[in-house]
Amino acid sequence: MKKIFLYLIAGSITFSACKKDDEVQTYKEPDDINVQNNYDNEAIQKFLENNYMDSRGNVKPFSSTDAADDNETKLKDLNPQTTPSGAIYIIRATGQPNPGTTIGDTDVMRIMMRAKSYLASSTDGNVTFITSSTFSGFSPLDETGNPVSDPIFYYSKKSTRDVSGKPRSYYEMEGFQEAIRKFKAFDQPDSENYNLQGVIIVPSRAAYARDEHFSFGTQYASPYRNSTFIFNLQVYKSTARTAAQD
Repeated sequence: MKKIFLYLIAGSITFSACKKDDEVQTYKEPDDINVQNNYDNEAIQKFLENNYMDSRGNVKPFSSTDAADDNETKLKDLNPQTTPSGAIYIIRATGQPNPGTTIGDTDVMRIMMRAKSYLASSTDGNVTFITSSTFSGFSPLDETGNPVSDPIFYYSKKSTRDVSGKPRSYYEMEGFQEAIRKFKAFDQPDSENYNLQGVIIVPSRAAYARDEHFSFGTQYASPYRNSTFIFNLQVYKSTARTAAQD
């Protein structure tokens, strides 16, 4: 697939100004969930300050040694908006379909994206994201080169819930649901090269907070407890869900 050459080049680019995935710092969960919420807020603001989007919409950290990105616009200056649950979304002006398809509440979607989870904490009074990891199975831009289909964190099928006996909130991420509907979908084949539409940031309170949730293919029962999620994405296609797809 023609995108693969781009991914080989992009593979060396980090997605944030945070610690690398294999660098683990000690995280201590605050007793008061409001403290965690404040950590999330402060760490998110630093992320918006320290990152920008390149000409294809990839989120990148500003370099402290290379002046090539000095004229790039910080994410915080790209009109970030906040949903009722607290999720933040940034719509990239030059990356939208025209006219595009409105994304419905139960649509089946194909999304090209990078998806990462972060833990915000305070170290010696400095609040930042101290750990980051790929959101298991949902980063096709770097992993497979193909859009992900119908992600369960957006819509959990009735057939899935009937088997597990779990509610929608066990799977679905409220903040992502709110934010993705602010975008419009393209109508293009999976083989089309990406042109990312923007960013969605879901703080833990708008994701899974400290509630029981699906493991998403990891070995842990609640792998994303207290986690903030950041999605850099493009909706390739969005179509109405049929009864057979539920």
